[in-house]
Amino acid sequence: MGNIWDIKARYKAAMNSEIGGQRGLFAGGTNPSYDNTIDYVNISSTGDATDFGDLVVAKKDGGGCSSHTRAIWGGGSTSAPTEVATMDYVTIVTTGNAADFGDLTDDRRAISAAANSVRGIWAGGYDAPSRIDVIDYATIASTGNAIDFGNLATAVSGPAMTASPTRAIMAGGYSHPGGEVNTIQYVEIATTGNTVDFGDLTSTLESAQGLSSSTRGVVCGGYDAPVKITTLQYVDIASQGNAIDYGDLSVARMVLSTSSNSVRGVCAGGSLNPDSSDSNTIDYFTISNGGTALDFGDLTVARGNLSSGASNTHGGLNEGYQGTRPDPITGQRALLFGGIDSKPALEFFTISG
Repeated sequence: MGNIWDIKARYKAAMNSEIGGQRGLFAGGTNPSYDNTIDYVNISSTGDATDFGDLVVAKKDGGGCSSHTRAIWGGGSTSAPTEVATMDYVTIVTTGNAADFGDLTDDRRAISAAANSVRGIWAGGYDAPSRIDVIDYATIASTGNAIDFGNLATAVSGPAMTASPTRAIMAGGYSHPGGEVNTIQYVEIATTGNTVDFGDLTSTLESAQGLSSSTRGVVCGGYDAPVKITTLQYVDIASQGNAIDYGDLSVARMVLSTSSNSVRGVCAGGSLNPDSSDSNTIDYFTISNGGTALDFGDLTVARGNLSSGASNTHGGLNEGYQGTRPDPITGQRALLFGGIDSKPALEFFTISG
């Protein structure tokens, strides 16, 4: 059994999920104008997205991440060629418009993000005319400006990111000169410093998105010039090595948005072939199995160039447990422990059957 603080954290997470549901949030994008919409779905079911509220301003290509309670979107572009450093946040179990959280250390779009229950991390991006190698972090529970974490091995825009409770990975992206890359890098979330090489994707790509269980990270879709792709590929986050192809999206797209409840991965919207067409598709798959993604429903409005998504039950929050969080104690139980006799026993009995 874990220590009391682990138990309290798990109970809080279970209650958040019980009250607010297993929510996935998808924000911003273009259709074709810049959009401020935040949509949400209940990940454990299927159906069309529901309007949650609005970002502070309409923007595309930001980086989204979340704790059990709060979602943050950092960076993005409010109009061509205006990159921004602003960070917006919402409380996941409610609905309503986003509020200002603070600023990243630099203006940039085509940025991605990942988080555990304490810390959000933003990496890479583009601030015309340069690709960015900066990694920022922020404590999700406290509003304020992001702090420098370290640097990517190579400056890229459009990496895919996801996390376990301890490790964040950054996969692919676009490097100039050089084009799309297949490299996977990682950092330990609780520390600071530069990335370490993890392995390689199955192909070079940019503008994919990531999601995870507590042990498996999945990179979804993306762009491998000259086409958008359907590939779902995974890595075991705790180890190092190359990604494995294990499925496909229902339709090829890039700059989509993703979320998970640690069991099911959900992919929403994105830019289709040809470039002028945006998607309202939401599809899903089981993270442990892969395969071809199935229809989940539709966004409230079709859009591409979304910010990366957020969830209150993703793999970075799962603290080593597969599946959803443990439920709160059920039944009418009394707990007895301690006392003057030095026995360490913890006992219970059922008050009523």
